[in-house]
Amino acid sequence: MGLYIVKRLLSLLPVLLGITLLVFGFLHLIPGDPAVVLLGERATPDQVAALRTALGLDRPLPVQYLIFLGNLVQFNLGTSIISGIPIADELQVRVPATFELAIAAMLVALILGIPAGIIAAINKNRWLDHLTMTGSLLGVSLPVYWLGLMLIYLFAVNLQWLPASGRISVDAGLTFRSLTGFYVLDAMLQLNGRALVDVLAHLILPALTLGTIPLAIIARITRSAMLDALAQDYIRTARAKGLPEFWVICQHAFKNALLPISTITGLQFGTLLGGAILTETIFAWPGLGSWIYQGILERDYPVVQGGVVFVAIAFVLINLLVDLSYGLIDPRVQYK
Repeated sequence: MGLYIVKRLLSLLPVLLGITLLVFGFLHLIPGDPAVVLLGERATPDQVAALRTALGLDRPLPVQYLIFLGNLVQFNLGTSIISGIPIADELQVRVPATFELAIAAMLVALILGIPAGIIAAINKNRWLDHLTMTGSLLGVSLPVYWLGLMLIYLFAVNLQWLPASGRISVDAGLTFRSLTGFYVLDAMLQLNGRALVDVLAHLILPALTLGTIPLAIIARITRSAMLDALAQDYIRTARAKGLPEFWVICQHAFKNALLPISTITGLQFGTLLGGAILTETIFAWPGLGSWIYQGILERDYPVVQGGVVFVAIAFVLINLLVDLSYGLIDPRVQYK
């Protein structure tokens, strides 16, 4: 397993190289100049040229790319052109927010998606199966931005049950101090019940919005994996022995259907880390997605490059952990 981990980590290098090249190239193809954004439209050409020189934007693109790679090798992601804040400091604030939202969304997807897939498989070609699969199709098809706005309109504007945006209310934040960046965990560690309720209330709507697509995908994958497992000979043998149907489904069929479910869960979780731009923007969630989106609008090259590189590393490492979990799920799996 150690050799397998080393091979996977080494394979990360060409992936990161390709990602940095693509991000750098596409960013510089977008019209706009960070110097103009920083100085404003009324800046003179001499002022813009001076700032471009100070920022190193007047150098040839290959030279700028090599400088970026050199800094990356030294674990230096640079400094934001617009705010002047080091990218590493921004990541310390943004990463916990995005991870907290992604974990909550994935919990929603797993808690609802896996039972839905199991129920659909047990009731193959019956009305419950058709209802579940139709719901999953709707979940994949609904635009995230539309769903988020509808949830805000219903639960925040009309019913006023939940807040519309942000991570914590101003009044609750007065007695709350973040320790780890994960507000739910921090509120529990500080035994601050008021802050915990407020943080969870802010988390519900974006988690439901972000978790809809992985919920639908996990439900369909679970159904397919369970149908394959239920068709195996050992399931017929277990039923012939007189084992309770619940035990047959949960202990025998579901356990052997876990490999594809765990694979799609890892892929979806990695996607949530980088694909939450719309959700974070709609709900004013201060995470990686909204930060990268703002960096694109402002042509803040270090922000976009640093954010994308971090998401790429996190995605690969998460999938490595999923691959390593195969050995725990199925002892027959061998790593080469």
